[in-house]
Amino acid sequence: MKSKIYLSPPHLTGNEMSYIQEAMNRNWVAPLGHHVDGFENEISNYTGAGGAVAVNSGTAAIHLALSLLNISSDDMVFCSTLTFVASANPILYLGARPVFIDSEPDTWNMSPQALAAAFKDAEDNGKLPKAVIIVHLYGQMAKMDELLGICNEYGVPVIEDAAESLGSSYKGRASGTLGHFGIYSFNGNKIITTSGGGMLVSNDINALDKARFLATQAREPARHYQHEVSGFNYRLSNLLAGVGRAQLKVIDERISAKRIIFETYKSELSSIRGISFMPEMKGTFSNRWLSVITVNKNELGISSLKLIQALEEENIEARPVWKPLHLQPLFSECEFYPHEGRDISSELFSHGICLPSGTSLSMEEQYRVINCIKDSVKVKV
Repeated sequence: MKSKIYLSPPHLTGNEMSYIQEAMNRNWVAPLGHHVDGFENEISNYTGAGGAVAVNSGTAAIHLALSLLNISSDDMVFCSTLTFVASANPILYLGARPVFIDSEPDTWNMSPQALAAAFKDAEDNGKLPKAVIIVHLYGQMAKMDELLGICNEYGVPVIEDAAESLGSSYKGRASGTLGHFGIYSFNGNKIITTSGGGMLVSNDINALDKARFLATQAREPARHYQHEVSGFNYRLSNLLAGVGRAQLKVIDERISAKRIIFETYKSELSSIRGISFMPEMKGTFSNRWLSVITVNKNELGISSLKLIQALEEENIEARPVWKPLHLQPLFSECEFYPHEGRDISSELFSHGICLPSGTSLSMEEQYRVINCIKDSVKVKV
């Protein structure tokens, strides 16, 4: 059998062990230490954020952001629907109610038109959301001017779920730094990894200090263990922060590799009628975390699921785009606002395919993927 080609596997730099060894030599292996502090400072410097708090997952970062905005039982949070479940699960942790907002065709991210409709209904009903979670899907930036304009009009803060878009930018500003809070993920499949981990960023330094407090079991500054509010065990370990520091040093190389992978797919496949590529809006820069296509079955002669199956038979991992959260059984009773009468996110789910995009992907491996697609649609190389 041919070797497995994965969707987006971890890619180590080779220098991670020196950071881990340094932490071991100092005996700092717990969720405190110089690597944690250094990683926070380096992420802040890289993104231009005012500050950062290293935590053990992107989900934890979203949970902290919602907690800092005092989200509680019976509150409402607007959230992108075309995303991984981790974007919305923390809303449920706090007993709040998610309302899902559709995508739009230009970026595949939150639709300003759908968001405006949701806000109008909320205002008419006398209850505005307490926050809006905007996801930057697969590294692509959302229409932030329009979305922030709507949220600012109603005085509702924005959390940017930039889990997939570290290194992307919108009109020169880093993904994750345009809202009140931004979150990044360092899961094993992300553009850089700490094995598991995340980061909360903001220009609100007081809020970040509170996040650091909450993430460390809300321990009060007393000689004994004193706790006055409920906290979380969310801090990132010093060992894993060291891995993150090594990874961050090569992030620009990783982004360049991701974009070359995307351009190679596009140059080889875009001429095939029935295959389209995820767009990159003018004025934005995408890290191209995943290279994603859509398939028109009528034009191509094969469905997206059949094409995924054909790749799987060649030991190549490919996946549909995220199943929209408003279609998930977990959220079956939640409201959903479509884009101008169309359910864009469901269309993308039905036709979209994420192709192998790991930065360790060799040219030979990528052409295995490309040739499999061409063979499947009866197109000669």
